[in-house]
Amino acid sequence: MKETYKAIQVTHPGLLEMVERELPNPGPGEVLIKVEACGICGADAGAIEGLEKGVQYPRVPGHEVVGTIYKAADPLPAWLKPGQRVGIGRLGGHCNACEQCRLGYFNLCQNQPVTGSSRDGGYAEYMLARMTGLVAIPDDLSSVEAAPLLCAGIATFNALKKSHAQAGDTVVIQGMGGLGHLAVQYARKMGFLVIAVGRGDDIASEVMTLGAHHYIDTHRQDAVETIKAHGGAEVILSTITDSLAVSALLPALKPHGRLMVVGVGKEPLTLTPGVMIGRELTARGAITGTPIELEKTLKFSLLADVKAMIETRPLAQAQDAFEKMRSGQAKFRMVLTIDQN
Repeated sequence: MKETYKAIQVTHPGLLEMVERELPNPGPGEVLIKVEACGICGADAGAIEGLEKGVQYPRVPGHEVVGTIYKAADPLPAWLKPGQRVGIGRLGGHCNACEQCRLGYFNLCQNQPVTGSSRDGGYAEYMLARMTGLVAIPDDLSSVEAAPLLCAGIATFNALKKSHAQAGDTVVIQGMGGLGHLAVQYARKMGFLVIAVGRGDDIASEVMTLGAHHYIDTHRQDAVETIKAHGGAEVILSTITDSLAVSALLPALKPHGRLMVVGVGKEPLTLTPGVMIGRELTARGAITGTPIELEKTLKFSLLADVKAMIETRPLAQAQDAFEKMRSGQAKFRMVLTIDQN
């Protein structure tokens, strides 16, 4: 029986290092996952760089985790079995007892751990996870392919569903990074007219290949006027953290238009009351989703052939992989692979 495992931990903000840890035993309602792949997400910077309040160190980051069930403390529910491939995202499992859980809003559980922040995540050979947060991974989806969909995929897919856009509507995707390149694919497959907004013409051909009908390079074009020239937008899905740029795009919305926000900016959004009221516009945030919603995201991705563009690195190169993602040089997602042979 294995007694130790390797993990990449943040010993203190800014320092990622490989350590050997004692293999933990799962507690009530938990499983021990043998990790196969873990995506690197921009939100990992919260724990890695000390940007997120309340993180206790040392901490193992990573919340786009796919692996197999290695051990459980309690009997597994009927839909799970030992050795089954499962995933877990940023929301680490609901409690089934708080007010939001009782209302059925499991993604808003008030007692939910945050994978890689309030509890150890997937930059490791093994990790503990609540059973209520587990997601079944389809057989036809590899662990590497599935990992980014557990955060970037569900965030954009669910936001588009919650926007109530209908087939034929014009949907603007703002930001062509790890989130945006998936959002473009989902929007196209859902039957929307897709306008992608990004910076630079170096990604134009890739964005069009991913499914955009039009690409706006904000270095060369006025995004609002160009969108208006196409008739305006029913929905803007913003994946960026530049709150000023998000606010500036609002005039491109049609009356009753909806701004969906999944990029976590530090600065407040500026919403002009006259514009919001006069056009009856709506601004709404969207947080990932429940395990069932995650499974629907994975199934839709398979059926519609939506795939993240991925670069892989072994676990030992986590520091370099994180820095490449953080610098914006990754196209478009980085995934750590864990070889335990």
